Amino acid sequence: MNHSPTVTVHFSQAILQAAQRLGLRLPDDLVAEMEARDRVDLDSQDRLWEAFCRAAADPLVGVDLGLALQVGHLDTAGMILMSCETLGEAVASLLDYHPIVGEGGTFHFQAVTAHRCELRYQPLYHTRQATRVEAVMASTLNLTRWSTGDAFRPACLTVCHAPQSDPARYHDRLGVPVHFNADHNALVFDAEQLGLPLIHANPALCRHLRGLADDVLARLENPSLGARVSALIRDHPHWGKERIAGQLGMSGRHLIRKLADEGTGFKLLRDTLLRERAEQALADGERAGRIAEELGFSDESAFVKAFKRWTGSTPARFRAERGD
Repeated sequence: MNHSPTVTVHFSQAILQAAQRLGLRLPDDLVAEMEARDRVDLDSQDRLWEAFCRAAADPLVGVDLGLALQVGHLDTAGMILMSCETLGEAVASLLDYHPIVGEGGTFHFQAVTAHRCELRYQPLYHTRQATRVEAVMASTLNLTRWSTGDAFRPACLTVCHAPQSDPARYHDRLGVPVHFNADHNALVFDAEQLGLPLIHANPALCRHLRGLADDVLARLENPSLGARVSALIRDHPHWGKERIAGQLGMSGRHLIRKLADEGTGFKLLRDTLLRERAEQALADGERAGRIAEELGFSDESAFVKAFKRWTGSTPARFRAERGD
């Protein structure tokens, strides 16, 4: 069964740290939400990026974030990449383990000629896509340079979107030509560089970390019951406990018991997800009546009552406080 895509909380914390360095104020509830999780669902990550980009004055804030990312922000996958023996081994490991960092995009390696290759990135998200792609590509470039002791010499970066600022600013920051409106988001380099040694190579550590990473991937591929319930609620917010349980092949009572074994509950999961969906919809300018209908409330007043219980504020006040 498919589950909702997630991102390691370490990557989300990199955004919070960047906001703090830049003196940007992000919503307190969103910051608290990121600090309380091991992994962040893509809906919450979208909200974080939206808040971060709104607060930032520079359209190249994604590039700057990518250049500031460190190995630790990439969780176990980052440590694996660092401890590989060669760049080629690191690229192969990235293809295997990038879902640990985030399931919001995919990497592919493509030999385009006998001597030229591309490490391509395909985003699966839409919110602030250009800025987020620039963060991914900038971090890939910067960490590759760092891990090879600055021996890595790329030919160029390509991105599918138009420039968000003067193209010269990209070159000044990244030190490499950037081509826009391309067919792929890609780091382009000569194939012979795959043989470059990594300065922090540690084969024994790498083998150990791969074992840990395989366990993480297994958990991502076989999510907990709570994660499966959350995914169903997110896709069908108007479904109740019994229908969710039936979809999972169990009774409502059994579902409650199994969730309790995981230290959670159906009401907690549903309230958390409905609150996130409601806050995002209000921020997007949707009417409270329309949101109530989408989330399965009997009428607008029932939604307003629930929203006040979740947040301590009415939808109208929430929107006014955001300045929308």
